[in-house]
Amino acid sequence: MTTPPVQNASVNSPSGGNTGSPSQLVTEQGSTSIADAVVQKIAGLAASEIAGVHALGGGAAWAFGALRERIPGASASAGQGVSVEVGERQTAVDLELVVEYGVSIVDLARSVRRNVITAIERMTGLEVVEVNIAVNDVHLPDEEAEPEQTRLQ
Repeated sequence: MTTPPVQNASVNSPSGGNTGSPSQLVTEQGSTSIADAVVQKIAGLAASEIAGVHALGGGAAWAFGALRERIPGASASAGQGVSVEVGERQTAVDLELVVEYGVSIVDLARSVRRNVITAIERMTGLEVVEVNIAVNDVHLPDEEAEPEQTRLQ
């Protein structure tokens, strides 16, 4: 992950920091900290909401996620394929995506980035300084149909 200039202001900072955010995380009355896992989950769910995103993650993470989904009672993690760096007032996000074949990757990345930024800023009040997207694979429509047919024979 590239290291953004994530602001780590003092809790007693009189400047108030991110004046553009809907809420102040560091105030005179106290501070609110948000765990990396919270931001990671929000980013993962927001990215998954966009049509054309087949899965989050890539390589081994995607393979384990696909295997986990076949186990009764298990589900893929919303944070799979997502890494975050969270400061007191800002955050940066890296996403690994598997996209559906035929989807414009440029348009998809723009939509994912917009949705992730909106969700994180609305829910946490953190300023999102960057969302980096790595497309690791393209999902073909017949990739899931073949294993099903093989198992039935």
